Amino acid sequence: MVNAALTDRMSAHQIERDRDCTENMAITVAIVEDKMGVRQSWARLINAAPGFRCVATCASGEDALLTLPQTQPQVILMDIQLPGISGIECAARLKPLLPATQILIVTIYEDSDRIFEALKAGASGYLLKTTPPKDLLAAISEVHRGGAPMTGEVARKVIAAFQRPPATVTEDVQLTEREAQVLALLAQGYANKEIADKLAVSYDTVRAHLKHTYEKLHVRSRTEAVTKYHQRSSGGFGAP
Repeated sequence: MVNAALTDRMSAHQIERDRDCTENMAITVAIVEDKMGVRQSWARLINAAPGFRCVATCASGEDALLTLPQTQPQVILMDIQLPGISGIECAARLKPLLPATQILIVTIYEDSDRIFEALKAGASGYLLKTTPPKDLLAAISEVHRGGAPMTGEVARKVIAAFQRPPATVTEDVQLTEREAQVLALLAQGYANKEIADKLAVSYDTVRAHLKHTYEKLHVRSRTEAVTKYHQRSSGGFGAP
């Protein structure tokens, strides 16, 4: 009886040690997503999967900036459209604080501007929210190992941007004064949100100016627009 009880206690201790070891080896993940249902769904998925552990959930970028430097997750799932600062701006601010943490964008947006803004801000991967759960877990593992997981549609846009021939300069292009200002700031490396702050306009206003500028320059991305900007020997596009 004594030996049996001792064996049971030893087995219990061994199970506890194994559990602690498994938790210590698990990839720690934080979630930054404003929709409660999505946050909870991702957290359940992560905690139910062997080798993963959700250590923090945040409903805004501001909350993430306060919480995650303390939690220090290995991977962050980051939405783009958040209340307050955007997920892209949040990623740009978090990366210097957590250089070893991998940021994986998970969003509904698949336009080229947001993709390249996110990658420039420090994201290591970019997925759409339509990604199946098993693929989301696989992407977390991949980005943790140093990979750059991307949804197929997103990867094709990135490849197309590099394969596209250099934009040619159209000398008779005339931009409005505000469009020229936005393009100049874009060429200096500012993100859309930063341009909006500098010009004291809304984020949507900046996007509208860029849309009109792209149409006038016959380009489809910020990369092409900046290329045309730099090709101008005069140093910029003037208003009519």
